[in-house]
Amino acid sequence: MSDAYLALEDGRVIEARGRVPGYTRGELVFTTAYTGYEESLTDPSYEEQVLTFSYPLIGNYGVRDERFESDRVHPRAAIAREFTDEIVEWLGDQSVPAIDHIDTRELVTAIREEGAMKCGIAVGDDVTPEDAKEELAKCKGMSEHVDIGAQVSTPEAVTYRAGGDAHVALVDCGAKGSIVDSLLERGADVTVLPYDATVEDVEELSPDVLFISNGPGDPANFTQAQELVEEFVGEIPLAGICLGQQVVARALGGTTEKMDFGHRGVNQPVRDLDSGKVVMTTQNHGYTVDEPGDLDVTQVNVNDGTAEGLENDDLNVITRQYHPEAHPGPNDSLDFFDDVLAMTDAKQQTAVASSSD
Repeated sequence: MSDAYLALEDGRVIEARGRVPGYTRGELVFTTAYTGYEESLTDPSYEEQVLTFSYPLIGNYGVRDERFESDRVHPRAAIAREFTDEIVEWLGDQSVPAIDHIDTRELVTAIREEGAMKCGIAVGDDVTPEDAKEELAKCKGMSEHVDIGAQVSTPEAVTYRAGGDAHVALVDCGAKGSIVDSLLERGADVTVLPYDATVEDVEELSPDVLFISNGPGDPANFTQAQELVEEFVGEIPLAGICLGQQVVARALGGTTEKMDFGHRGVNQPVRDLDSGKVVMTTQNHGYTVDEPGDLDVTQVNVNDGTAEGLENDDLNVITRQYHPEAHPGPNDSLDFFDDVLAMTDAKQQTAVASSSD
């Protein structure tokens, strides 16, 4: 064990127990999920953030790599009331600073009331509060990383084949692995493209669906993905999840804004405006669609009314702000992937009708 200090943007410095040594800084956020810590820690959407778990004991069912959403831990540091030794060993192997023995209830309340804030962390045998403050000082005044996609995206195109009729081009802005799995399970072939894929890259594939993935940070930074949507809307069916919804909305005349503390957890209630049905969803995002542009809002968050689903039937566009694939979380909305692939049928029927004219 070692000393640890957490310096917050509001001026407080909190003493903690150090579990994995190191110095780091980032945006302090929290998740309310009580399971799925492996999935959360390997979710690329947490890149450059410091993740606080509201559930008090993290690591109680071990660490298994088949649950990972990517090949590494993405948060810059992890905070809990208590970490088990097994998860500490895992975080240590990846050199991710970790602290516990902290009142996470108070910390989560502070984030909820004051919003996500910058923080600095220092963990080690001889660290002082000033060390944490110095890390925070490096963070203050810095804008969000404008090329964060380069840190989380595939470096080159990779194709996964299920032997079906549909081919999905997934633009990887920080995609969770379970998105690919959900499409493969439904028989679709999936080509994962880099976040900065070009129009020519997509044209060469001639996919049945162009799908923009989740990812970290501000959707305004993913300009190339937005250009792809602008180029192919109305020509190829379009889908998006999380940051993908925001990118699609911006491309179609909408606007996005940063939320106070975001939605992160596995119990966010979403109402479908057509059916009135409410489903529980998994979410992890700090931005939301403010104005939908050429899209119709079809689903909203029950708690704050933010847009959770956007569609345009004429343009063959469907997006979700939450994670239908869950991992962790409820499977209430897995049929989203069926709806996405159903658009490929519509495309094929349109092509047949056009060729017969």
